[in-house]
Amino acid sequence: MSHAFAVAHPNVALSKYWGKREGEGNFPAVPSLSVTLAGLQTRTTVQFDGALEDDDVVLGDAPAAPGPRARVVGLLDRVRAASRDERRARVRSSNDFPTASGLASSASGFAALALASVRAAGLDWTVEWVSDLARRSSASAARSLFGGFVELDAGAPGAPPETRLAARPLAPADHLPLVVLVCVATEAAKAVGSSEGMRVTMSRSPYALAWLEQAPRLHERLRGALLARDFAAVGELAEASCLAMHASALAAGVIYWNSVTVEVLGAIRALRARGLAAFASIDAGPHVKVLVHASDVASVREGLEGAPGLKRIIEARPGEGASLASGDGSGDRP
Repeated sequence: MSHAFAVAHPNVALSKYWGKREGEGNFPAVPSLSVTLAGLQTRTTVQFDGALEDDDVVLGDAPAAPGPRARVVGLLDRVRAASRDERRARVRSSNDFPTASGLASSASGFAALALASVRAAGLDWTVEWVSDLARRSSASAARSLFGGFVELDAGAPGAPPETRLAARPLAPADHLPLVVLVCVATEAAKAVGSSEGMRVTMSRSPYALAWLEQAPRLHERLRGALLARDFAAVGELAEASCLAMHASALAAGVIYWNSVTVEVLGAIRALRARGLAAFASIDAGPHVKVLVHASDVASVREGLEGAPGLKRIIEARPGEGASLASGDGSGDRP
């Protein structure tokens, strides 16, 4: 038996990835820039065992449903092909935050799965190769292999499926005095997955082309603001990218927000009117990630806690990328 244990963290896309290139390969249609979060994590073990007749996949406390299981097995199949090892695998994965609800559980999940699978199979791959492997199952997972602020390019038009595309680190975790207050709007899974939401948006939204044109421009401006350490500009552009993404999805009937989302957005605007540095980012789900300057955390948190229906607030900060770990939780970098 070959065994590995990996820990990975979700990331918040500041400039959003939404939409895929046509064809195979799971290439993003637009570039993205994210920050990897400490304070939330996925823990995944992978064990290749010649005695297994089929892959045994448990996510959380239950056997994986057919859709998620197929994605896990697809990644395992790519590892088996690379290692020329046909053994089936036992996979156990759990999150300490709500799953499949817009908190980037697929990003941390497939980052941890990719790293653990590669190491369990005995492949001596670089972190860039592991990032590419994770991207083929979840594009945002490519970013969670790295810590701090991370960039992922769009796929080149017409690129063959075997083309490699990995994320790359852009700035360290302490580059900005950033705290992310995750406003949890529900503990339930979302009704429409990200991949389906993207597909429907790209095929039905009258604003899809506008999004594909605007997203790279916002990305480049945000990238420049980040490198210049302009906190206010990073926050403003991240919120603009978020709202543009959701506008394109809303026009196609893809609605991820709930009443809590709207209440928190209103609270953020009220806080900014008071001179506090707080900006919204929302992925494919109802939760609002509030980007806050470290000096304003206490005041912003107090202003958010009264939002009607808000379940809880998780405080997170920029952190490290995925790592291998031993059974006692001690880790080393990939």
